[in-house]
Amino acid sequence: MSIKFPIYLDNNATTKLDPRVLEAMLPYFSEHYGNYSSKHKFGYEAHSAVELAREQVAKMINAQPEEIFFTSGSTESINLAHIGFAIANQHKGKHIISSEVEHSASYESLIFLSKSGFDISFIKPDNYGRIDPEEVIKNVRKDTILISLIYANNEIGTVNDLYPIAQFCINEKIAFHTDATQAVGKMKVDVQSLNPFSMSFSAHKIYGPKGIGALFTNKNSTKFNISPLFFGGNQENSLRSGTLNVPAIVGFGKSCDILFNEIEDDLKLYKKLNSHLLKKIVSHLNDIKLNGHPVERIFNNLNFTVNDVLSQDLISKTPELAFSTGSACSSENIKKNRILRAIGLNDKQIDSTFRIGIGRFNTLEEIEFASEKLISQINLIREKSYKN
Repeated sequence: MSIKFPIYLDNNATTKLDPRVLEAMLPYFSEHYGNYSSKHKFGYEAHSAVELAREQVAKMINAQPEEIFFTSGSTESINLAHIGFAIANQHKGKHIISSEVEHSASYESLIFLSKSGFDISFIKPDNYGRIDPEEVIKNVRKDTILISLIYANNEIGTVNDLYPIAQFCINEKIAFHTDATQAVGKMKVDVQSLNPFSMSFSAHKIYGPKGIGALFTNKNSTKFNISPLFFGGNQENSLRSGTLNVPAIVGFGKSCDILFNEIEDDLKLYKKLNSHLLKKIVSHLNDIKLNGHPVERIFNNLNFTVNDVLSQDLISKTPELAFSTGSACSSENIKKNRILRAIGLNDKQIDSTFRIGIGRFNTLEEIEFASEKLISQINLIREKSYKN
């Protein structure tokens, strides 16, 4: 089998659109182009397509369709879950608990709230990037209204044990939100089992289109409200105004439908390719460290710190590969990475860290080539460095 270069290994940043998703979307650009809200044939077609997609998205996470609200992506969903919730519930208290290893969409929205009169407690992780449920619970106060924690880390792949925290929140009548952007599609996510108040996720991480995401809100948690951030059209039950992006929603639904039926195949592939790449790398290189938890992680992610090798140099020396030095969504790439610093890495180690994201369309041949290329170039860079 021939390999097409460059090999895409940045699937935690975004995924390739599945051809089946594109096929499902195309008619809604040309033939079925009506507005979801219009009361005629074209509008009814759009309405039916959107509601089918809502069912498909809900089914994938074991939710009810009326619990799914479409947004422009995880960033908006997270901001809505944070800022919209805080505005609606500030009369109950102004304390929010989160962590130091959140995605920038969570971190920055909470920093915004901290400048608007809210008190935010950021819990420090362990060296694997895990958040201790007991530490979270220990920081709860009488005025705590929201706990928001990442499910699977976008940078280092670590999966948090959220179940004790979610149950605690139910018992104490505190809202619990999770950013599940990296968890959905890389592990089984069941909102009936986890039972959060709200959850954010996005289509472009699961082979769907960019620019569309969802906020799940638990219909059984009627004691909490979320204020809209957009006004004007009263779409999405008045939670998210704006003309619905029907083609993208259809694509989101289709990607969820595929995932629901094929997630076992995806997870099996991720584990196989991950295991192969990890074994090759660690057995052929010294002074290399896997960041994140070795077991409690999503298995499409590998994050390495390689002593004496700058990650930018490694990227420039391996044009056949497309991988990352950090989270593509974060403006902090230019700065020292906040998440890597939180797990104890210093500036030199951060500069020597890179991330591999394995996807549905990667092959064993590609992973074998990538491992050989990374090993050879790391050795060459080190050899040149030692000579100098």
